[in-house]
Formats: sequence, C-alpha cells, structure tokens
Amino acid sequence: MADKRDYYEILGVPRTASQEEIKKAYRKLARKYHPDVNPGDPTAEEKFKEINEAYEVLSDEQKKAQYDQFGHAAFDASAFSDYGGTGGFGDFGFDIFGDIFDMFTGGRTTRTRQAGPERGADLQYDLEITLEEAATGIERDIEVFREETCTACGGSGAAPGNSTSTCPTCGGTGELRQERATPFGRMINVTTCLRCGGRGQIITKPCPECNGSGRVRRTRRIHVKVPAGVDTGARLRLAGEGAPGVRGGPPGDLYVFITVKPHKVFERQRDNLYTKVEINIAQAALGAEVDVPTLEGKVKLSIPEGTQSGTRFRLRGKGMPSLRGHGRGDLFVTVVVQTPVNLTIKQRQLLQELAETLGTEDQSREDKGFFKKVRDALGK
Repeated sequence: MADKRDYYEILGVPRTASQEEIKKAYRKLARKYHPDVNPGDPTAEEKFKEINEAYEVLSDEQKKAQYDQFGHAAFDASAFSDYGGTGGFGDFGFDIFGDIFDMFTGGRTTRTRQAGPERGADLQYDLEITLEEAATGIERDIEVFREETCTACGGSGAAPGNSTSTCPTCGGTGELRQERATPFGRMINVTTCLRCGGRGQIITKPCPECNGSGRVRRTRRIHVKVPAGVDTGARLRLAGEGAPGVRGGPPGDLYVFITVKPHKVFERQRDNLYTKVEINIAQAALGAEVDVPTLEGKVKLSIPEGTQSGTRFRLRGKGMPSLRGHGRGDLFVTVVVQTPVNLTIKQRQLLQELAETLGTEDQSREDKGFFKKVRDALGK
C-alpha cells in the first residue's frame, strides 16, 4: 500500500474539499488524460485510471470517510484482517434506529440489512439553443461523460474467467454488527464491512479494465429531441440515461436543462415576442407600410397616418408556439419615430416650409388639416 499515491494528491484538492470541488477537479483531470484525447499514450491511460480510482472513493461519502480514517488500508483485505476481523471497528458506527429498538427489547431482536440493489445517480446536461431553434424545436446529439457498466467484466468487478465469492467477514450482508452492554441494555452498532466495501462479495482478482469497481467512465453520444416552445429553465428527462445502478439496481435519469440565448431583435415574455421598428417623421405623419421582422421572415405592417412614437401594434400568431400545443403567442411591435439628422439642403428647406405652415397652433391627431399641410409641404 505504500506505493499508492494519496487520493487527494491525485485529484489536487485539500482534504477539506467539498464534493463539488472534488467533482470539478476530477472533470478537469479526466478531460486532460482521457484516452480519447491521448491515443496511444500509456502514461496518460495510467493517470486516467488513477484519477478514476481516486474519484470512485472520494465521491462516495461513506468510502471517503473510511479513507480519511484508515487511508488505503480501508480497502485492503489483508490490512483489514490485522485489525481483528469483525470486532475491530465496532465503535465507529452507530445505527440509532436499531439501537433504540433494541433498547426497548433488551437487545434480543436484531436486524439484518442486505446490501440490495441501488438506483444509479441522476445526471445533468446544460444545453444552449437559439430563439429560432426554440420556436421550431430541434433534434441534437449531445455527448455525456458518465459511468457505465464495464463490458469486460459485465459489472461484476472480477477479471474475465474469475468470479466473486460471499464475503466471509460479513456473510454477504455488507455490514458488521457489534453488541455492547450499556446501562440501558445491550446496544448494537452497525458499520460497513471494510473487507468487501459494503458489497457483500469478495473479488479475488479485480478486472483490470475497471479496477474492480464494475464501472468505467466513457463519453456517450445521446440523441435529444427538444420540443417547440421551450424556454430557459425547461428540463427534459431522459429516463435510464444517467449513471448505472449498483448491485443490479436500475440506472438513473439524465436531465437536460435548456437555456435560450438572448436574441438581438426579439424580447420574449412567455409565448409573446416584442420588437421595435424605426420609422421617419414622414411615415409617421402620412402613414406607410413598413417591413417588420418575424421568426419566419419579414411581413408588412400598415402604419396609419398620425402615428406617434411609442405606439404598439399587435401581430396575432407571430410569437412563440405554445409548449402545450395550443396555438402561438403574438408579436408586439413598438414604433419609434426617428428625428432626422445630417439633413441635405433640400430636406432642410422642406422642413422649414413645413414648420412655417404648421405654425404654433395645437395640432391634434384628429386635425385633418394638419396632415394636409404636411402633404403640401412635402409635395405629396
């Protein structure tokens, strides 16, 4: 065991590191030394296996606690036997529910918890798409770096041609139990069996591909269908695409979290879209037809005469499709009247003539004489 490097040193994290820090360090190193990134490099392959081994222990709170207390000896069968078999670690665990139950029954009843199948962990993938893709829906292949059942050993952890056997220390339960007398009666402490690591099975010759864990980390390409109408925060569940289960348990799920990129033209509020269109003072005063952008291309919008800056128009059914399939939202277009700059001599003359004809009287939107004056001034 003296030749093995410290797991914290391998991942480059302090012993006080959180699970998030451990995971972040692992991902960084795994990307660097992954065999796909370093084809034909045996040194990188060994480092990759070493990194996986360290993460396998430190990412599991129970294994991490054992490692912090006993180091590599916690997972070495020969080292375990030196501590005196089943009685060596009885005081390190405390099964509070079992102890309370036994307290009132005088310790006569004991419980055996078989280490049964466990469901695999759920995984998360962040997917960023454009507003146009959110409007139509897309299908995309994503790459997920996850644990999978080792194909070399079929998940048993034993080298091909070898098999596992029931752990003689815990009898296949994966637990060690120790009774002790207290003023309240007999108490029973339950701890994970260090010889088999809680598996209940002993691997004589570990699989060289997965180092006896029964799992390997691989990059898997997964096809994802994103429905039309999704928005930032939407979550897609891909059943069974998460981490593999333990001891024959079902795999976890993969959750794809959607983020829709900000758009340079449209602002989204649920199923409705908002945009702005600039027009000049002549178009605002006289009315016009202008091109308005939509997700499907440009459409014509009729601007009535006398339109004021800030007026909002509604184009029905030109927004985002409903995620539930009930129609589409609307597109709201706000008109912004631009004040002209860098006028030519002729333009300046026309505006001066317009100013003289308008005078200082109150020109309301309902005053048709005002629009006639504008037309006359502009030669319409």
